[in-house]
Amino acid sequence: MEKIKKKASGFDVFTINDIKRECLFHFKNSTTYSSRYIVFPGFVDVHVHLREPGFLYKETIETGTAAAACGGYTDICSMPNLSPVPDCMENLQLQLDLIREKAAVRVHPYGSITKGELGETLSDMEKTAPYVIGFSDDGRGVQNSFLMKQAMERARRTDRIICAHCEDNNLLRGGYIHDGEYAKAHSHAGICSESEWRQIERDIELVRKTGCKYHVCHVSAKESVELIRQAKREGLDITCETAPHYLVLDENDLRDDGSFKMNPPLRSREDKYALIDGVCDGTIDMIATDHAPHSKKEKSGGLKGSLMGVVGLECAFPVLYTELVLKNVISLDRLVEMMTAKPLSRFNIKRDEASNFCVYDLKESYIIDPDEFKSKGRSTPFSGRRVYGKCKMTVCGGRAAWIAPDFNADEILS
Repeated sequence: MEKIKKKASGFDVFTINDIKRECLFHFKNSTTYSSRYIVFPGFVDVHVHLREPGFLYKETIETGTAAAACGGYTDICSMPNLSPVPDCMENLQLQLDLIREKAAVRVHPYGSITKGELGETLSDMEKTAPYVIGFSDDGRGVQNSFLMKQAMERARRTDRIICAHCEDNNLLRGGYIHDGEYAKAHSHAGICSESEWRQIERDIELVRKTGCKYHVCHVSAKESVELIRQAKREGLDITCETAPHYLVLDENDLRDDGSFKMNPPLRSREDKYALIDGVCDGTIDMIATDHAPHSKKEKSGGLKGSLMGVVGLECAFPVLYTELVLKNVISLDRLVEMMTAKPLSRFNIKRDEASNFCVYDLKESYIIDPDEFKSKGRSTPFSGRRVYGKCKMTVCGGRAAWIAPDFNADEILS
C-alpha cells in the first residue's frame, strides 16, 4: 500500500481516497463501522468560549482548538465575550487573524449583539455579518425588549441567526445554583427557572413580529422545552441546544465544588427528564458543550465563590455515548445527528465531509482525568467518571488535527 501520509506545513496530511477505500468510508448514514473503530463526521459545537483575545490565562485559540480536535470536533463556533468584544470590524479582524494563525480546527466566530455586550446599543451588525456565524451576547441576556427587536430585524436583513443567552436579570435575586431542594437544604441562593423561560417567552413573541432566525443557548428548564416545542409547532424559525451536563446530571448530583457551577445551573431531575424528552422528540436540535474554561483559582471557591462555567470539548461525546446511547436513551445515529448534521444545517456551515471526520474506538473504557486535557480549563463535573469511547484521530480539511499517541493509523489503513 502506498504511503498514506506526508508532512506539510507542520501537519500530517492523509490521502482521503486511501481512507475512504480502506475504511469503507461514506456518509450515506451517520457512521461507518470497522472491526474495532468507527468513523464519524467531524463533530460541530456551536457554543465554545476560546477566551482569546483578552483572557489568555483561561484559554487560547491554540489550546481550545487542540481540545476540540482531541474530542473529535472539526468545527466550533466561538462566543464573543472577549476583549476587545467583536462588535465592529476592527475588533473582529483581530480575532480572525488569530484564528487564521493558531487554530487547529475550523473556528466560526460570533459577533456581539450589542457594543461591548453591555446591552445598551447595537453593534455594527451589518458590517460584521459577512464574517460571523451569527450574533450573540452570550453570558448576558439582552434585557431591553426594544433593543432585541431591533437586533432581530438587523439579523433578518443580514441573514444571520440571533443566538440568545436567555436570562432575565430581574429574576436572578443573587442566585448562583438552581432554586431547588439542594439550595434549600444547604442554604444556597437559588436561580429560578423563570429567569430562563420568561426571556425565551419574550423572544418568541419578538420572532413572531420580526421573522428572524433564532437559536436558544443551553436550554435547562422544562418550561423552556415546552415553549420551544409549541413555537416550532407554530412554524416559527426557532432552534435550540442543550449541553451534556444538563442531560446527564441534575441538582441531586451537586457537590460544593466549582466544577458543578455553571450558568444556567443544574436543575431538577424533572427538568433533566424534560430535556431528554426534548432530545427524543426533536424539540432540542443539537448538543453543544458551552466549553467555558477558567483558571484553577477562579474555580476554587465552591458553589458560592467560583466563577460559572465548565469545560466539555474533550469529554462530551464519551459522556453522552456512555450515558445516553449505551443506556438505550437515544440511538447512536441520533446522537451523531445532533452533533453534526443539525448544527451544520442550522448554521449553514459548508464543508467537504470526506475531509472532516474523526475516528473513535467505542470499546475503549477509561476514567476522565482533567489533568490530561489539552484545554487550559480543568473544571468538569465529569472528572473521575468511567466512560466508553476514545477519540483516536481527527482530520480537519484533510489534515490530521489530532492523532492519539497510542494510535497507529496504519492499523485501519492497511
